Amino acid sequence: MLSDEEAEDEGIGVSNRLLGFILLGITLVFVGVAVLVFASLVLGGQGSVGGVILIGPIPIVFGAGPDAGWLIAISVILTVVSVSLFLVLNRRNRKFRE
Repeated sequence: MLSDEEAEDEGIGVSNRLLGFILLGITLVFVGVAVLVFASLVLGGQGSVGGVILIGPIPIVFGAGPDAGWLIAISVILTVVSVSLFLVLNRRNRKFRE
Protein backbone atom coordinates (compact mmCIF):
# COMPACT_ATOMS: atom_id res chain seq x y z
CA MET A 1 0.00 0.00 0.00
CA LEU A 2 1.12 3.52 -0.72
CA SER A 3 1.26 6.10 2.00
CA ASP A 4 -0.74 9.30 1.58
CA GLU A 5 2.38 11.26 0.59
CA GLU A 6 3.38 8.71 -2.07
CA ALA A 7 -0.16 8.64 -3.47
CA GLU A 8 -0.17 12.44 -3.68
CA ASP A 9 3.18 12.45 -5.50
CA GLU A 10 1.93 9.87 -7.98
CA GLY A 11 -1.22 11.93 -8.66
CA ILE A 12 0.83 15.04 -9.29
CA GLY A 13 2.97 13.16 -11.82
CA VAL A 14 -0.11 12.13 -13.79
CA SER A 15 -1.45 15.70 -13.71
CA ASN A 16 1.85 17.12 -14.96
CA ARG A 17 1.98 14.52 -17.72
CA LEU A 18 -1.57 15.37 -18.80
CA LEU A 19 -0.75 19.07 -18.81
CA GLY A 20 2.32 18.34 -20.91
CA PHE A 21 0.25 16.43 -23.49
CA ILE A 22 -2.33 19.20 -23.65
CA LEU A 23 0.35 21.84 -24.20
CA LEU A 24 2.04 19.63 -26.82
CA GLY A 25 -1.26 19.23 -28.67
CA ILE A 26 -1.95 22.96 -28.67
CA THR A 27 1.59 23.65 -29.86
CA LEU A 28 1.30 21.12 -32.69
CA VAL A 29 -1.98 22.68 -33.85
CA PHE A 30 -0.43 26.15 -33.99
CA VAL A 31 2.67 24.86 -35.79
CA GLY A 32 0.48 23.01 -38.31
CA VAL A 33 -1.61 26.09 -39.03
CA ALA A 34 1.51 28.23 -39.40
CA VAL A 35 3.03 25.74 -41.87
CA LEU A 36 -0.17 25.67 -43.94
CA VAL A 37 -0.45 29.47 -44.02
CA PHE A 38 3.22 29.84 -44.94
CA ALA A 39 2.96 27.22 -47.70
CA SER A 40 -0.13 28.80 -49.23
CA LEU A 41 1.44 32.27 -49.17
CA VAL A 42 4.78 31.17 -50.63
CA LEU A 43 3.45 28.70 -53.20
CA GLY A 44 0.29 30.65 -54.02
CA GLY A 45 -1.65 27.40 -54.11
CA GLN A 46 -5.31 26.81 -53.79
CA GLY A 47 -6.42 25.07 -50.63
CA SER A 48 -9.45 23.35 -49.23
CA VAL A 49 -10.66 23.06 -45.69
CA GLY A 50 -13.31 20.99 -43.97
CA GLY A 51 -14.12 19.88 -40.47
CA VAL A 52 -16.61 18.99 -37.79
CA ILE A 53 -17.08 20.72 -34.45
CA LEU A 54 -19.12 18.88 -31.83
CA ILE A 55 -20.93 20.99 -29.28
CA GLY A 56 -22.62 18.42 -27.12
CA PRO A 57 -24.71 16.21 -29.42
CA ILE A 58 -24.96 18.87 -32.14
CA PRO A 59 -22.41 18.57 -34.99
CA ILE A 60 -21.39 21.70 -36.91
CA VAL A 61 -19.97 20.73 -40.31
CA PHE A 62 -18.07 23.26 -42.42
CA GLY A 63 -15.90 23.34 -45.52
CA ALA A 64 -14.65 25.54 -48.35
CA GLY A 65 -12.67 24.96 -51.53
CA PRO A 66 -12.70 22.54 -54.42
CA ASP A 67 -12.11 19.40 -52.32
CA ALA A 68 -14.29 20.40 -49.38
CA GLY A 69 -16.80 17.61 -50.00
CA TRP A 70 -14.20 14.90 -49.47
CA LEU A 71 -12.74 16.66 -46.46
CA ILE A 72 -16.17 17.02 -44.85
CA ALA A 73 -16.97 13.34 -45.50
CA ILE A 74 -13.67 12.24 -43.96
CA SER A 75 -14.24 14.55 -40.97
CA VAL A 76 -17.72 13.15 -40.37
CA ILE A 77 -16.43 9.56 -40.60
CA LEU A 78 -13.59 10.28 -38.17
CA THR A 79 -16.02 11.97 -35.79
CA VAL A 80 -18.38 8.99 -35.82
CA VAL A 81 -15.48 6.59 -35.24
CA SER A 82 -14.12 8.74 -32.39
CA VAL A 83 -17.47 9.03 -30.63
CA SER A 84 -18.11 5.30 -31.08
CA LEU A 85 -14.72 4.41 -29.61
CA PHE A 86 -15.32 6.75 -26.70
CA LEU A 87 -18.67 5.12 -25.93
CA VAL A 88 -17.34 1.56 -26.24
CA LEU A 89 -14.27 2.24 -24.10
CA ASN A 90 -16.34 4.13 -21.54
CA ARG A 91 -18.76 1.20 -21.25
CA ARG A 92 -15.87 -1.27 -20.95
CA ASN A 93 -14.28 0.87 -18.23
CA ARG A 94 -17.52 0.93 -16.25
CA LYS A 95 -17.87 -2.87 -16.43
CA PHE A 96 -14.24 -3.26 -15.36
CA ARG A 97 -14.82 -1.11 -12.24
CA GLU A 98 -17.83 -3.16 -11.11
